[in-house]
Amino acid sequence: MDWKTFQALLSGVNKYSTAFGRIWLSVVFVFRVMVYVVAAERVWGDEQKDFDCNTKQPGCANVCYDFYFPISHIRLWALQLIFVTCPSFMVVMHVAYRDDRERKHQAKHGQSTKLYSNTGRKHGGLWWTYMLSLFVKTGIEVAFLYILHHIYDSFYLPRLVKCEVSPCPNQVDCYIGHPTEKKVFTYFMVGASALCIVLNVCEIIYLICKRIVRCANKMKRRSRNVAVHHDDYNDDPFNNCTLQMSRLDLKEKEKPPSFKTTNKSAYRPAALKLSEAMRASAPNLSSAS
Repeated sequence: MDWKTFQALLSGVNKYSTAFGRIWLSVVFVFRVMVYVVAAERVWGDEQKDFDCNTKQPGCANVCYDFYFPISHIRLWALQLIFVTCPSFMVVMHVAYRDDRERKHQAKHGQSTKLYSNTGRKHGGLWWTYMLSLFVKTGIEVAFLYILHHIYDSFYLPRLVKCEVSPCPNQVDCYIGHPTEKKVFTYFMVGASALCIVLNVCEIIYLICKRIVRCANKMKRRSRNVAVHHDDYNDDPFNNCTLQMSRLDLKEKEKPPSFKTTNKSAYRPAALKLSEAMRASAPNLSSAS
């Protein structure tokens, strides 16, 4: 398998990852891929040749090896690394889809218009794609750890196994090659896988908390804008005048009629008639002269 090509494909994921995602990618390549390529493949090698049984019965060693090692550690880890890194390509493909939409939008409406402020920003659908990739990666890690634990009995690798499977004539003792070295590498790879699970869970919690804080800040900003708009309306002098005049009118309407106002309204027409009669009876001095 060409791991350099695999690393080149995954290097694009690093641009769109958080700090936890970058640490996860470093752990995958340094503590898993490099250890797998440099050391683990050489330790296991052709493990069936190193599996010795104290019998010359044809086919007995092959059957016993298949019984105790239904799937090789090294091939199981290769499948695990391939499957666990594939969900990261979902993010890369989603960003590529956004770039294509942005290119078509600018070709139709001009270069000045933008459909996305940043195509690689984890917002909207890309946030959900990123979260889905994290959940899938965590599920794959847990599933492969369970398979390894179920097949090899708590990741333990014994020095000697006793086989009674046909066509072995009786109970046969079989010896595993490099058992201590294989046990150390098994525990190391299991520990690296557990560390990746912890990093994925931390990144999920980080993204959810960041989303909650962002939504809370948006709600606070909206309530603040509504309060400022209400204060500006009350500070407007024209609005205050109308409010004060309407309040005064209401107060005047609610007041009961006083004695002065009733007297003014009752005697004012009689006083006007008396003044007009006095003006009519007065002599016209201008005509006399």
